[in-house]
This record gives sequence, structure tokens and C-alpha cells, in this order.
Amino acid sequence: MTVIGLSGAVMTMPLAAKVVPRQITPFLIVDGYGLFYMALLIAASMTVGILAYGYLQGREDNLEEFYVLLLLATLGAVVLALSNHFASLFLGLELLSVALYTLIAYLRTSARPLEAAIKYLILAAASAAFLLFGLGLMYAELGTMEFGRMAMLLTTADNIRSAFVLTGLGMTVTGIGFKLAVVPFHMWTPDIYEGAPAPVTAFVATVSKGAIVALLLRYIVQTGAYPDGSLLLAFSVLAGASMVVGNLLALLQENVKRVLAYSSIAHLGYLLVALVAGGPKGVEAATYYLVAYMLTTLSAFGSVIVLSEKEGDAENIAAYHGLFWRRPWLAMVFTAALLSLAGIPLTAGFVGKFYVLLVGVESALWPLIFFLVFGSAVGLFYYLRLVVAMYGSLPEAPDVHIMRPSPSPSFATILTLTVLTIGVVWLGLYPAPLIHTIRLTVASLL
Repeated sequence: MTVIGLSGAVMTMPLAAKVVPRQITPFLIVDGYGLFYMALLIAASMTVGILAYGYLQGREDNLEEFYVLLLLATLGAVVLALSNHFASLFLGLELLSVALYTLIAYLRTSARPLEAAIKYLILAAASAAFLLFGLGLMYAELGTMEFGRMAMLLTTADNIRSAFVLTGLGMTVTGIGFKLAVVPFHMWTPDIYEGAPAPVTAFVATVSKGAIVALLLRYIVQTGAYPDGSLLLAFSVLAGASMVVGNLLALLQENVKRVLAYSSIAHLGYLLVALVAGGPKGVEAATYYLVAYMLTTLSAFGSVIVLSEKEGDAENIAAYHGLFWRRPWLAMVFTAALLSLAGIPLTAGFVGKFYVLLVGVESALWPLIFFLVFGSAVGLFYYLRLVVAMYGSLPEAPDVHIMRPSPSPSFATILTLTVLTIGVVWLGLYPAPLIHTIRLTVASLL
């Protein structure tokens, strides 16, 4: 029923496209940009729902409530993508976050999910406090929280340099930076990725972050939030630190979910390079990179989900030794995802990274370009280490638990992972249709 409902929502997008843009109260706007991100977020949620079905089978926990929470979190993400006002931003953020608290702790008979949920609850509450206080300061100075009116008020030098506005922007960036898991607001990421059930981790890594990126791009384009360079400098520092710290810490991990956690920090740093570049091309590059990242990350976590068992998720690198000789199809799916995350040619990740590099060079962001190239080189090591483990020979004294055959995935799971893998390769070979669609989407925003 969840898949049918989400599929129906996606299929109504062409009908909605004929009557946009539509302002729904001062809070939400349905336009071409919003429809694009709605379709992306709903499709990603539907993918997580399909992959979660086989994962939850045979577990003691009630299965039905998982999908209610998944739909609530998806609704919060969609509200963020359509937000035209800071009030709707906070409503969407809280709807998403409260559902995530429960999703992370959904396997309540295990200690680690409960621990991860408590950590996320405390840190998310702290970040929400920063965000709310920052919004309050900007409202005190500007008298509005609507993006369009803020854009007009921020054109005056007094408002731009106001201590209230600058402090409010700084605290708002802190709250948003937590949700994006960029350095230095990243400390929750590896623990939550490791402790949460694998499908929930996939949702946090894709839908949750994708919604925040959609909101951030809309806010920056509509308010022209770079007039004095302070916000530009803040995002530049966040981008550089995330690329370096994320990749270096990923080198030290033996847990696959923690590797993907630190990797996601680095990838959000790459995306912020396009955001710092600004302009239509910057928004296009950021959007394309996000699509490639979400597609690839869902494929990677889908492989982890399929390999996981009732006793625990397949998060140890040892569980992937000789995977090609045991489950060749799954090894090839995971390999395509890892190569795309590494930015190897003929994958979606390569085109996305090249797009970001191009707009960075055009904007002469040389320090960030250096960090991007350095981070990509470092990333090759820990991605290829997993690939080597999968295609290496089986250990001479294999772990009985590792070698025990996992239940065969359902047809829906096999089809979903196959489509994701084809998408990863297809966007690396022929990205033109998606780029054209993104350009039309961005044009509706400008």
C-alpha cells in the first residue's frame, strides 16, 4: 500500500506540472523546482520502502508502523522542498525529525538502535534550538520570514551588515549544517548510521539530506543570500573541512556503515562547492550531484540491506570478503555503487563530480578545487579496499557466520537494485536528458 500510494503521487506530477506555479498560503509554493524535488524524494522513499520489506520480515517488531513513520518522514521532506517561508521550514523539519527518532529506534529489542535514537534526539533538539534562535534574530531585524520579502529587505546595506541578521544567519547555518552532517556538525553521523537499521540509514543518507539541500538552494536563489560574502565564506569553510575530514576519517574505519557515513560527509562537501559557486550553473551542478549521490547511495545501502541478517546488519568488512564468489550479482551491484561514489568514469558519480569541478573552476574557487581533488584521491583508497575484499579469494578459514547463505531477496528487491545500478551506469554514459530536465527545473526557480 505504501508503494502504491507513493507511485500514485509520482504519477500525478505531470498533471500538477500543467498548473504550476501555485502559492499555497505564504508558506508553500508548488513550482517546477518543487515538483522535481518532490518526485526525487518520493521515489527515494519508495525505494527504501521496497528494500525495507524483506529486511523486516521475520523480525519480532511490528512491521506496519514502520511504513506509517516512513510516510510521515517523507511528508516532512516534501514540505521542506516546497517551503517558501521559515515557518514551514521548521514545521517540515520537525515532522521529518520526529518520525526519524522513532525509525532509528524501530528495532527496539536491540540496544544499538535505541542508543543511536537517543543521541540523534538530543543533538537534533540542540540544533533545532540554534535554528529557532537564529530565525528569531532575523525576524526581529527584518520583520518577515518569507523568502521573497527577505530578498527585498536584504538589498540594503544596513540590513546586510546588521548584527542580528549576521548572527541569525550563522545560527541558522548551524542548524542546517547539523541536518546536512557537514563538518564541524558531523559527530552524530557515524553513530547513527551504524546504530540505525540499514533501511533507515539509507533514508537518512538520501531523503533527509536531499530535502535540506532542496530548501537551501531555494533559499539562496530566492534571497540572493551572498551579498556581503559572509554566508559564502561560511559555506566555503564547511565545504573544505567536510571534504578533508570526511575522507581522512573514512580511511580509519573497518565498519562499512561508518565508511559510508564519513563518505557522505565528504560528498556533502563536494556538493557545497557547487553551492558556493552560485549562479544557475552552480544550482544545476548541485542538483545533478544530489541526484547522482542519492541514486548511488541507495544502491550501496541496498546491497548492505540484502546481505544483512536477522542477527545484525552486514556492516563488518569481513562479511564482504569473497562476496563475488558467493553472490556475484550483489557484488556487482555494490561495486557499481562504490565506483560511482569514488567518481570513476562511466558512472553517475563521475559526471556529478566533473560538473561540480567545472563550475568551481569557472568561479575560480581554487582552494576548494584542491580539497575536492585531494579528497577524491583519498576516497579511492577506502572504496577500492571494499572492492578488493569482494573480489578477493575466500579466506582459508572462513567465519561460519559469514559463509552461511542469506535468504534470497525478493523479486521486487532484485528489480529495484537492478534499476538503481542501471541508473548509476546510464547517467554516467548519457547524462544529457537529466541535465536538460535540471536546467528547466532551475529556470523555473530563477
